[in-house]
Amino acid sequence: MNRTSIYLVAAAALAVVALVVGMPRLTSGGSILGPKPTPMPPVITTNGSGSLTLTARVSHPFIVTGVNDVYVTADIVGQEVPGATRVPVNLALVIDRSGSMAGEKLANAKDAARRLVGQLRSTDRLAIVHYGSDVRFFDGVICTEDNKAQLLKYIDGIWDEGGTNIGDGLTAGRAQLLRAASDYKVNRMILISDGQPTEGLTDLSALTQEVRDIRNQGISVSSIGVGTDFNEQLMEAFAEVGSGAYAFLSDSSQLSSIFQKDLNAAGTQVARNVTLTFNAPPSAQIIEVLGHTNVQYSDRGYGNHASVTLPDFAAAQQERVVVRMRVRGEEVGATVAVDALSLTYQDTQKNDAVSSGASLSALVTGSVATMNDNRDKEAIVFAARARSADNLQHAAAAMQAGDRKGAQGFINSNNAIFEEAAQVAGEGAVDGDRKDNAAVFDSLNSADDTDKINSWSKESRRKARMNYGLMGSTY
Repeated sequence: MNRTSIYLVAAAALAVVALVVGMPRLTSGGSILGPKPTPMPPVITTNGSGSLTLTARVSHPFIVTGVNDVYVTADIVGQEVPGATRVPVNLALVIDRSGSMAGEKLANAKDAARRLVGQLRSTDRLAIVHYGSDVRFFDGVICTEDNKAQLLKYIDGIWDEGGTNIGDGLTAGRAQLLRAASDYKVNRMILISDGQPTEGLTDLSALTQEVRDIRNQGISVSSIGVGTDFNEQLMEAFAEVGSGAYAFLSDSSQLSSIFQKDLNAAGTQVARNVTLTFNAPPSAQIIEVLGHTNVQYSDRGYGNHASVTLPDFAAAQQERVVVRMRVRGEEVGATVAVDALSLTYQDTQKNDAVSSGASLSALVTGSVATMNDNRDKEAIVFAARARSADNLQHAAAAMQAGDRKGAQGFINSNNAIFEEAAQVAGEGAVDGDRKDNAAVFDSLNSADDTDKINSWSKESRRKARMNYGLMGSTY
């Protein structure tokens, strides 16, 4: 073979190699992949040098061309403050003393109030408000030993009578707190009720607006529902718009521990006026913020926004927000913006306004397998829990409407949700969730009278709040 022939053979060989190397890669099904993209950072954590840390993640770091449903998860955690002492608090305890509280419930509420007085320090301030058809109160006082003795004597004199005038109870509690609000960093109302509003202001939206107005004056509101007859949607709404905590107690003997927990949460506050905003780019659309009712949406199309008002944060408190989104992938190999998160709050440790943020993106691939193989395990599990919480709430509503079979169907449908998550994150990641779901189903079947059905529904809604991510603000 002459030299010219050798060159021609070599050139031909190089051309074949170039052709093979330059060919698009194929999936097992024959679809074109294009160049293999580099994975994006799965988690973004920031605190903006403030007392809250934001960790954001997207369920699908890779998406395919076309429309994709993904979940964005935001975890917000209050910093721990080692060695810090509880700050002074300005409290108003608002107690339902209507006729339905007669007996053990009111006795336990009074005992819990006495224990709360015993926990307060000489730098704290407490007002006692109790309501039936009318409202009575003990003016807020600094908790010196002499004043504590007077508070205890007043508590002893509270007796059940009348209807349920929640609105006037809230108004009286606010008036007591505002008298000294400027002297305290933390102003907190704790509301207890076992029933529906029957007198005074009874419209649910108007009552919720009343709590929103109280919050706008710098007072947080925690709500505690006792027994099986109170309106849980109303009491949950009070806690959310009031930036406080919510508790359901089937047994009023637990009130004392709840009071202590709420006092500690208020007294170790690290942030207030907390708002988390999700800003979808033109390539994405916010479909729903799961489980949170205190949300302001902009236009619901692509490029929209959603602002979530979160509770005041105590040290080490954690809350989670899960958002379902729709994202368009247009070109294989391109990076697509998914969401930009902004967290703003008043840092009570630094007495300063703080903001931090995170931006999430995804890479477009031509392979469904690549998308599925790179799903974020934790984000998938968090989304599964939030989705299961939707079913829990639907089941609770079905049971209260007398549709036991429908409620069973909602609980059973969670099995498929957790199976899907297990295929991504492993069986161990959702083993506890499956056991909890089975226990909920069993307790549903044993709820055979009105009280048990109401109790089951309220407990299911409490579990749903936890699964949505309202962990630190649900007792």
